[in-house]
Amino acid sequence: MNTTKLLSKLWEQYAEITPSAKKIHDLLERKGEEIKNDHIAIRTFNDSRVNINVLERLFLELGYEEKGKYVFESKKLFAKHYEHTTDKNAPRIFISELELEKCSQKLQETVNTILDNCDQATFSNPELVICGSVWESNSQEIYNQLLEESEYAAWMYIYGFRANHFTINVNALKDFDTLQDLNAFLEDSGWKLNASGGKIKGTPEQLLEQSSTLADLHMVDFKEGSLQIPSCYYEFALRYPMSNGELYQGFITSSADKIFESTDVKLQSI
Repeated sequence: MNTTKLLSKLWEQYAEITPSAKKIHDLLERKGEEIKNDHIAIRTFNDSRVNINVLERLFLELGYEEKGKYVFESKKLFAKHYEHTTDKNAPRIFISELELEKCSQKLQETVNTILDNCDQATFSNPELVICGSVWESNSQEIYNQLLEESEYAAWMYIYGFRANHFTINVNALKDFDTLQDLNAFLEDSGWKLNASGGKIKGTPEQLLEQSSTLADLHMVDFKEGSLQIPSCYYEFALRYPMSNGELYQGFITSSADKIFESTDVKLQSI
């Protein structure tokens, strides 16, 4: 698999459960915009069978290299971001993992059981990152149990290995000079944005501003019945130049912390 095929597959999976992203993408294209992707985010657990070191292998083989590390204390997450070594148009990759040892014993045992019940050969699949939920994820009881402690863990239980979000590169848009302008256009068009920590996360002084839609609601069939679960969201990133004139390439932990909440079921009712 080459980079183009991998990114296409990630988008295909993402758009299937995030129809709003395709609608926003098409809406901007109809305005004459060329959509470029800033970064793609992927989630996992820090279990050695599926951790960042496992998921990054395919990207490293395709020419990506690690560029940054991030710690999210309150959400018990660790993350890395990657940039392509030769293709400057390739989107950044952002992979985060839930630090299980910082979670309750009950959550640790639940996740371990979920992974233990899988065919262990599945975790050796070099394309694991596009395999979705490789475990049985039809228990609303387990979903709710995970949700009580970690929205991130509950999301992983349902959706597994896939893109959690794609991100529009606002710098590449022609008719939107600021993120405020883009946000206003999206809201006027009927889209609801993640307002946790403010609709715009970050500042020009931090060299990165971000906003995002709230995750779509996707109908999931559990053995107890069907339930709408937040799936994925669309993000928008505007980068500012550093002192050397080049655009900042990394991420701001405090901003990303709030962006994570775009899949939080509690925000859907606000």
